[in-house]
Amino acid sequence: MAILREITSSTRSVGLTAASLLFERLPDKLFAPLASLNRYRYWALLCQLHANRFGPDAPLPPSNGFSVREILQDIEDVLLNQDVWESEGDQSYESPLNVRAHMVFNRLMDAGWFRLDTFGLEKRVTMRPTVSKFLTVMVSFAETGPVFVSGKIRSIDLNIQQVLEGKAEGDTLAETAEQARNLLEHVRNTGTTVRDIMEALSKETATAEYVRQFFSQYIEHVFIGDYRELRTKEHPLSRRPQILRAVEELMESEHHRNRLISWYETKRCSGDRKRAEYLFERDIQRLFDLRRIDDYLERLDDEIRLANRRALAYLEYRLRSLRPVDHMVKQAIDNLIKGNDLGMADPFPADILISGDGLAEPRKLVERPAASSLRRHVPSEAELARSRVMLRARDVRTVTAPKLAEYVLGQIASQEKVSHDALELETISDVRNFQTLSTIGMAMSAGSRRLLLSAMTIARGFRVRIGDDVEVDGNGISGRPFIVEANNVRTGKMEK
Repeated sequence: MAILREITSSTRSVGLTAASLLFERLPDKLFAPLASLNRYRYWALLCQLHANRFGPDAPLPPSNGFSVREILQDIEDVLLNQDVWESEGDQSYESPLNVRAHMVFNRLMDAGWFRLDTFGLEKRVTMRPTVSKFLTVMVSFAETGPVFVSGKIRSIDLNIQQVLEGKAEGDTLAETAEQARNLLEHVRNTGTTVRDIMEALSKETATAEYVRQFFSQYIEHVFIGDYRELRTKEHPLSRRPQILRAVEELMESEHHRNRLISWYETKRCSGDRKRAEYLFERDIQRLFDLRRIDDYLERLDDEIRLANRRALAYLEYRLRSLRPVDHMVKQAIDNLIKGNDLGMADPFPADILISGDGLAEPRKLVERPAASSLRRHVPSEAELARSRVMLRARDVRTVTAPKLAEYVLGQIASQEKVSHDALELETISDVRNFQTLSTIGMAMSAGSRRLLLSAMTIARGFRVRIGDDVEVDGNGISGRPFIVEANNVRTGKMEK
């Protein structure tokens, strides 16, 4: 009892420490974007940056961070694929794309997601290690799927055997205790998750959607991955008594106890023997808690049986409600009591079930005549020449993304932008490229996200902006004036 009281008091002190240390490690305004009206869009943006720039699966970042232009370009790419953002306070997201990207970047930097460092005259963007780790934890939590108990129990068993044989020290014991604690927490919370999903499904009105969500979310994503095999002898959970006996030996053996407490004292407690004993007994207690997993599994079985009964009752009701059978039976009984034959007629016409017309006719094999041999036509030299000319004319008039990018690159050269009246129109291909640029400019300036995405599939490395509303007539082509601007200018080279 004394040990339990000490563990309880120490646990309270640990909770107070966690409450006081969170915002010493994280910026105070870190959660502000995720609590705003555009929280879903901010979270999608952070996930994209985590995958491409700051996460563990992202390519190796530069040692001094990323340039501001690179991060802004990533933000612009995400904004293009999102819906219109809602205005917050004095911030309006109806501005041009680059202005909106700067607004989002400044909001995330003020909240503490980004850190801006200066190297000479250049500013570089990085993410603090604690913020990056916290973002990784949140992404991992959002992507958590069903847990396989077999892998957890097998890992706990092997680690305890390593500690018992003296091949591992307190670090393995602490890690194993954390695994046992997380496993019990997941099994305990699964029942609550099942109830939440059933409440959400009860609000679904369409039967087909109810069935789809029941089998996709409830069966595949919420259940424990190896739930059906938990009660079998081959499952690693059957080795739970051996694991508990090994933990009990670690607890009662003076040799193992002193060895592990000495490790805690040296490595984690800086010579504090009392705290080392507390950490050792806490980890041992977490491993002993595996005895409670049967209670959690029985409670989970009750929740699942209740959920199955609710689902079957709901589906039976919906299927019966499609055709009011009860109402039809009641009406038939009332008619019989009243002696009224109306409404009691056979629902099938006479002899339809046994008539010859209702039988399937035998198959008739239709013999088809053999196909005649194909006629071969040998084209003449004039026809071949005419065909080649037509193909060349078609290729010259066809505009593709690489051909258009090559034409724009040749016209822009080392400039950042070029006007429509400065474009050279010497060949048919140039004229077709000019017409295509005018069409792209109209699509990008129409204010439609669908037209913008369609135009970006062919406009690679540049954008087209429509000028004044006055229609001009030059070089034999009339239309709205436009300006071609390069996206990335690097010593006269543009992305194709």
